This record gives sequence, C-alpha cells and structure tokens, in this order.
Amino acid sequence: MALAVPSGRNCVYSSRSAWCVCLTTWEEMPVSVHAKLRGLYAITDTHLIPRERFVETVEAAVRGGAMMIQLREKETPREDIVRLGKAVLEVTRRYGALLIINDHPSVAKEIGADGAHVGREDPPVAEARALLGPQAIIGASCYGDVAHALAAEQEGADYVAFGTPFPSPTKSTKRTDISIGIFQEAKRRVRVPVFAIGGITIANAQQIIDAGADGVAIVSGVFGAPDVEAAARALAQLF
Repeated sequence: MALAVPSGRNCVYSSRSAWCVCLTTWEEMPVSVHAKLRGLYAITDTHLIPRERFVETVEAAVRGGAMMIQLREKETPREDIVRLGKAVLEVTRRYGALLIINDHPSVAKEIGADGAHVGREDPPVAEARALLGPQAIIGASCYGDVAHALAAEQEGADYVAFGTPFPSPTKSTKRTDISIGIFQEAKRRVRVPVFAIGGITIANAQQIIDAGADGVAIVSGVFGAPDVEAAARALAQLF
C-alpha cells in the first residue's frame, strides 16, 4: 500500500501494515520506526554549519519540512558526536522527525537515535540490525548497484540510497556517477524506500522524484543555503 504523508505531518503511517495514527500536537507525535520514509532527508556537514549554531540550524531544516536528519560527523571524536547527537535528538523528537547517525551504529545506540546509516566501509546492515534491534531504522548506501540494494534489503535495511546523480561538492573525490534511470530500476526491484543523494538541489530534485525516488538526501542544497528553513521548505513541498 502506497501512502503519502500529509504536508502537515500530523499523521504517522505504517509502511509495513495498513494503519495510521493521527495526532494533534508536535509534542504528542511519537517517532515510529514504521513511519513512511519519504521526502526530504537533510544531512549535516561540519564545514557548512557553524558549531555555535549547529542545533538551531538543524532545527531550521526540520521546521522547514525535513522528515529525517542524518548526523554526519566523519572526523569528530566519539564523545563529541554523542553530545551533539543528544542535543539534535531533542530537536527531532520535538518536531516528530527522525535522527539517523552516519557510519556508527554503536554511536546511534548510545545517543538513542532512531537508527543508523551504513556504507561499504562501515558495519554491515545485519550487524547494525543486531546491535540496534528490530525497531531501529537502518539505511544503506548502495552507490550505483541495485544488486547491493537487494542484498541490503535482504539483511534488513529499511531504506537504500543511490548516488551520485549530479556533481556534488561534498563527494568530489569519492563519487560513483549514476544515471537517473537507476531509480526506475530500483523501484521495480526493491521494496523498501529508495533515496537519492549527490548534487541534488531545488533545480533538479523534481527529475529524481519523477524517476521514482521516494526521497532526496541533501547536504549543501539545504545547509549551504542562505535561508536553511526556506530551502528545506521548498524541497519538502515537492513531495
């Protein structure tokens, strides 16, 4: 059953069974592992977000409509990631958004985040699932490989991500160029939600959505914008 999340995000839908729970306030909204994963997935960047305004900048993205935030801290000490993650988690909980930790399932567990995202150099999906439990959201980078996505799904991934469809300032040295057609193929073969990442902006996001992607994972198109909330809102409104 394909279900669209209302723009007001006052209903939480199951992606694995046909039910919904409608709520009246942000404070009442629980973050469900079964929530329909669709829309804007904003990924943080240490170079784009000043540390002294980090949490308020993430809040602006969520306020604008980001349904999921990925905390991506490649070179930050673990204890600092945990401290920052707990502060960001307070924001995502308040707005009913999801917090995913990049690369480190064990850090996600310590923070109490909604899940983790893993790539080829990280713990495998099955290991992340075993550590975080059945209710966690596990995402997997699949680069340009649908077979990898199928394997990740089999191991228990809740969503898969393909990239990069466009030149990306954050992936300039470690890129896997893909064609937009991969999203059509992925949607035919993969049952879990499919996300696109890499060089996506308000100018080209509709191409990705039209090709079948359930969501767009964006770094600089959100956090590099002069007005983060406005950029997030414009992207979220495409869904």
